[in-house]
Amino acid sequence: MSKPVILTCALTGGAALSGKSAAVPVTPVEIAQHAVDAAKAGAAIAHIHVREPGTGAPSMRLDLYGEVVDRIRQADCDILINLTTGPGARFIPGRDDPRIGDPASTLTTWQKRIEHIEVLRPDICSLDVGSMNFGQHVFVNTPADLQRMAEAIQKANVKPEMETFELGHIRLARHLIEQGLIEAPPLFQICLGIPWGAPATPEVMMAMRDELPDGAEWAAFGIGAMQFPMVAQAILLGGHVRVGLEDNLYLRRGVLAPNNAALVERAVAIIEQLDRKVASPHEARTMLKLGHPEGARMMQAAGA
Repeated sequence: MSKPVILTCALTGGAALSGKSAAVPVTPVEIAQHAVDAAKAGAAIAHIHVREPGTGAPSMRLDLYGEVVDRIRQADCDILINLTTGPGARFIPGRDDPRIGDPASTLTTWQKRIEHIEVLRPDICSLDVGSMNFGQHVFVNTPADLQRMAEAIQKANVKPEMETFELGHIRLARHLIEQGLIEAPPLFQICLGIPWGAPATPEVMMAMRDELPDGAEWAAFGIGAMQFPMVAQAILLGGHVRVGLEDNLYLRRGVLAPNNAALVERAVAIIEQLDRKVASPHEARTMLKLGHPEGARMMQAAGA
């Protein structure tokens, strides 16, 4: 309980803009600036999706990821970069033939989902360990594809953050670890409150934490109104935390957050009120046993 708490800020997310808040960053300039501001407020990790600049629609474009990463690095910001691999997994059965996806489906190959990881070599990337009903669609992450993605991520020398939405996902994650596809210490993100995954309650968080392998580093988050209660709960259970406009638009009931940094500042206050220390990016890098950032950048430049 004495180790510093790593605070991740999830900047923009991969869902369609709701129209409820104009604070969600859209362009690479905005997303990168939110990462820099989140770092100044106390975040050690920035979890990054990208959006089409003209429309705000979720995107998988490599050039947009590249611009965000370059702008953060050029800002001389030492926040750890965590790029998502979640997009490309949504499937909606067609109304006339359920074997054929609805036009709103985004399902693509596992290679496409990690293309930006292999090229940009971030510090961390998410790896959604398991399939589930996700709102009104199916989130598809088959064991075979996860194994292939984990192998490629390992080859790129990137740390996977295994996002788990229910207990069965932890079982599958442990299988990947047993196969030697995940380097120690494994990093887990316990994701709570997403329809129709595990609910955001203390009992569920504790149950999922208790299934983690020995030596794992873990964080947890809740969405919407449960964001800050789950911050406190994760700290009390010995974990790390995540906040951000991807998961919650409000600073408090009825008050929209003006930016991601404001959510980070409130999380920092909770951490410190519980007599814990917020981890710096350097401390987070040490705890997660990540290499020096220049190593990954050199590999990227060399095309290794």
